[in-house]
Amino acid sequence: MNEFLINFLTAAPPLELFLIFISKIVEVAIATLRSILINRGYRKQGTILSFAEILIWVLVASRVITGLAEAPMKGVVYSIGFSLGIYIGSLLESKIAMGRVLIQTIIAKENEILVSRLREKGYAVTTMQAQGMNSEKIVLMIFANRKGKEGIIEEIQQLDETAMIITNDVSTLSGGTITNVRKLLK
Repeated sequence: MNEFLINFLTAAPPLELFLIFISKIVEVAIATLRSILINRGYRKQGTILSFAEILIWVLVASRVITGLAEAPMKGVVYSIGFSLGIYIGSLLESKIAMGRVLIQTIIAKENEILVSRLREKGYAVTTMQAQGMNSEKIVLMIFANRKGKEGIIEEIQQLDETAMIITNDVSTLSGGTITNVRKLLK
């Protein structure tokens, strides 16, 4: 049993296992980013990433498959790299935060000062009158870049702790108060 375990752990050189591990993390992180970008409408960027992803996959998978029976640790390291790659890819995507969001906020009609404060800070805010269960409300619609959405939400919460805030990813947006520079980012 000890001989089997030692052979299982040492059949492949540590450097090869390390390279398989790192390469698989990079490949799956790229695949995760590609998938998210394509779903958000960034087809060109996703297509470019797909080339790098498949190139790394072919090289790594062929290395793992070759000699897998003699060195099964390659498969274990490959699988761990896959799992970690998904996690790292999702972290990278949240840091990059490409795309736009719609922040819908429902506030009491008496808190109209929030609208002017948000507009003073440069946010394009569209308002609609609404009726809540017990009182009149105002619905705010704010289109913003995903990268700055936390700041907007904090600002709203500071000015109205009872505000209901809903965020949705936006895949298509045209017209309105959108500058040409913002359009180029997509």
